[in-house]
Amino acid sequence: MSTQVPALLHSLVDDAAVFPPGSATLPDALTAHRQHRVAWYADLVGPLLVPASTVVSGELSGLVDPAEGLVTGLIGNTGIGQLPFALSFLPPDGITARQVEVAVAKRGEDPLPGVAELLRLTEAMPGVEAVYAELPLTFGLMGALDALAAARADGVPIAAKFRTGGLAAELFPTPAELAAVLCACRDRALPFKLTAGLHQAVRHLDPETGFTHHGYANVLAATLAAADGESVRVVAELLAALDPRPLLERINGRLDAPRPLWVGFGSCSILEPLTDLIRLGLVNGGYDG
Repeated sequence: MSTQVPALLHSLVDDAAVFPPGSATLPDALTAHRQHRVAWYADLVGPLLVPASTVVSGELSGLVDPAEGLVTGLIGNTGIGQLPFALSFLPPDGITARQVEVAVAKRGEDPLPGVAELLRLTEAMPGVEAVYAELPLTFGLMGALDALAAARADGVPIAAKFRTGGLAAELFPTPAELAAVLCACRDRALPFKLTAGLHQAVRHLDPETGFTHHGYANVLAATLAAADGESVRVVAELLAALDPRPLLERINGRLDAPRPLWVGFGSCSILEPLTDLIRLGLVNGGYDG
């Protein structure tokens, strides 16, 4: 029988094939996603992420058999107010949007008005299981997290999303900054997603970008530590680790349990993170006889 992805890693990696730097065409992304969904590692893979602009322009029409039950995540690149309009294009093609993700503010802007607008629209997005408000790691962050936590406590399926990289150095939070965010979400029982920069399992200097990137195994170990009540300092040490051994010490004993807090991250490649997980021994890439 084929080996299984451990429960801790279920749906860790959303399929962001159409986004940079991969930038696959939509037909190619759909073909690859269908293959991922039936592969032995299918439990690792979340929904196919599609931009709202692509949906509104009708590019999905004719590419999906309504009977296949395609599940997607809608990325609101056309703005908060256009989310219900973009979602309305999916049901006629038999497509379900499991989640919606949208930026509520730019760096330096107060995120609360965007959070309030998004909360007002959640009732106009029936069937969506989760809404992620992408928050800049700058001014007003803690107030925005308070607002999301309060809405979640009232039954709104909303959570946070943060960027952990980009095209400029200031878009990469330091280990201390990211640790503070993870612990802030922990303190509010607020799930979160991450995006950008998580190209490899372990923290590393990327020769192509010149930036030191966060590793998703670091984030996983740090999230487990935060969920266990560890301090910001301990969480930051795990995020800063360049050696996988302390990360694996945190992770290996928890493989059979669901992942706390961290919903997952988008990657333009599914096979790259899968390969790293196999190398670390967290996923068995072979077959059992």
